[in-house]
Amino acid sequence: MHELLAVCCGTPQPIPGKKAKTGIFKTAVEGPVAIDTLGLAGDAVMDRKHHGGVDQAVYLYFADDYRWWAGQLGSTPLPGTFGENLLLEGFDGRAIAVGDRFGIGAVELEVTSHRTPCLTFSARMGDPRWAKRFHRANRPGAYCRVLATGEVAAGMAVTYTPFAGTRITVAELMALDGVRDPDPSILRRALEAPLHHKLRDDFASRLARLF
Repeated sequence: MHELLAVCCGTPQPIPGKKAKTGIFKTAVEGPVAIDTLGLAGDAVMDRKHHGGVDQAVYLYFADDYRWWAGQLGSTPLPGTFGENLLLEGFDGRAIAVGDRFGIGAVELEVTSHRTPCLTFSARMGDPRWAKRFHRANRPGAYCRVLATGEVAAGMAVTYTPFAGTRITVAELMALDGVRDPDPSILRRALEAPLHHKLRDDFASRLARLF
């Protein structure tokens, strides 16, 4: 069953060991939450250079991936632990591709990219090596743009429409992080999907340098 298990929001909180604040500390909320083109109402987005924006408005994580992490960590992470906005049941998170769409009530989301782990994520998890560990696991979750706005609440059904064009999964994209000379055919395939604009610009410039 495809279901929205949790809606998670965060308030500004200090990053451990730093003066700056972060919105990564998210917890599940009750009742309906509005989603507009910039994300969830009331959810803190602090570092807008690297987070938020129309192509990174909503971050999805998948219950299947949390169950995998439970085996690694010894307990199942609570909803919001990885900073996700929406926790979805019934999906293989690694198989989700750019351009896939999720419908929740009136809301429609389109996948744009994977999540690249950062030092703030490591600080949130209390493990300086966490970003590398998360990357090795290759279970990144998915960032989405909002195609249709509305309200969502835990327990709502989720519809799924796979992208009909050339597919590149979030796991494949994550595997490109840190790769200096990726296969040009992978970059071309990615550019045929509705990528996050920053990834599109990066991949296009890499191809231009090669040819």
